[in-house]
Amino acid sequence: MIHIGLSSFGDHPQLYLPETKPSERLADYASHYLLVEIDSTYYAIPRLTQIEKWVKTTPENFKFIVKAYRGMTGHVKDDERYASKSEMFQAFREALSPYIEHKKLAFVLFQFPPWFDYRKDHLLYLKYVRQEMKEIPVAIEFRNRTWYDEKVKREMLQLLRELAFIHTAADEPQIGDGSVPFVSDVVNETLFIRLHGRNRAGWYRPKDRETNWREVRYLYRYNTEELTAFKDLILTKQAEVKNVYVIFNNNSGKDANDNAAELKRLLNIKEEGLLPSQLSLF
Repeated sequence: MIHIGLSSFGDHPQLYLPETKPSERLADYASHYLLVEIDSTYYAIPRLTQIEKWVKTTPENFKFIVKAYRGMTGHVKDDERYASKSEMFQAFREALSPYIEHKKLAFVLFQFPPWFDYRKDHLLYLKYVRQEMKEIPVAIEFRNRTWYDEKVKREMLQLLRELAFIHTAADEPQIGDGSVPFVSDVVNETLFIRLHGRNRAGWYRPKDRETNWREVRYLYRYNTEELTAFKDLILTKQAEVKNVYVIFNNNSGKDANDNAAELKRLLNIKEEGLLPSQLSLF
């Protein structure tokens, strides 16, 4: 099955009425998509009440990809809110319980920082992640090119396979060491494609700290030719997997929704179970 969605549900003005409150945007989002990536969990582990509300707001067949908390991916070294790393993982697992109970969790995305390179202690940490995440499905996104060196890539994919991880095929501008290649090798029954755009000029963090880098980095609109190439890849890979998940993260210029809608049209996807659209009433 093919699932297509966007990163975050609150940053796509084409999907809501101007007067829609931020707290009500998920319902409007769920009238267009049955998949979303939750990135707020990267900044803080949310309250159960918040997650329960999201779960109850969405259709029965809706799926969430939940981004791992930054303390679990190495973006934050010392987090005084938790006595240990294990306690942090436990709190995160508990926060996932409403998704799991209602069968709405697609998987958890561990997006590691650019300095998380290929070396022994990082290999061991991947094993630790599996130990702490128990049977919860997990996708891994590497942002350091050493994992894709010819001598390493096969070992990396085999390790992900052994640990029952999903490999994230990240599409981004190819600018050498500051990016990773698009690798769509399948290591289990799920293929995850994450589309960041191909903005070469804006990919690196500028020296000018006053610039809002994230307003530039993902500023890219895929053209029909590029989306058609993804369509062809998805149809080819579909024979190898049970599920293909595609997330558009190219939203600095609010292009993610338009690109996702076009890819759905190219794939002739007619989603069933969407919530009624408020926009259609006006």
